[in-house]
Amino acid sequence: MPKKRTSRGRTKGGKGHSSLVQCSNCGRWVPRDKAKKVTSKLTLVEPTLAKELRSSGAYIASPTIIKYYCVSCAVFYGVVKVRSENERRKAEPLR
Repeated sequence: MPKKRTSRGRTKGGKGHSSLVQCSNCGRWVPRDKAKKVTSKLTLVEPTLAKELRSSGAYIASPTIIKYYCVSCAVFYGVVKVRSENERRKAEPLR
């Protein structure tokens, strides 16, 4: 059988079993090294109010949200794209 991807769709290497994470969208359990990880900042304050607070010297915390997507949800939401056979070999950032 020919190999479709050099990494077999994972970043596991030869380490054996990896832990599972739950997809943020559909709830499917996916291996952590196969799931697509997306980090984003959450703004707790409106931008206009935040600008005023920063000018007065206040610190505004913005927590980081980490989401894990299974491959099917990542393709559906555009986190990753379906690539041609030649482009699959290239390692590029997700966005």
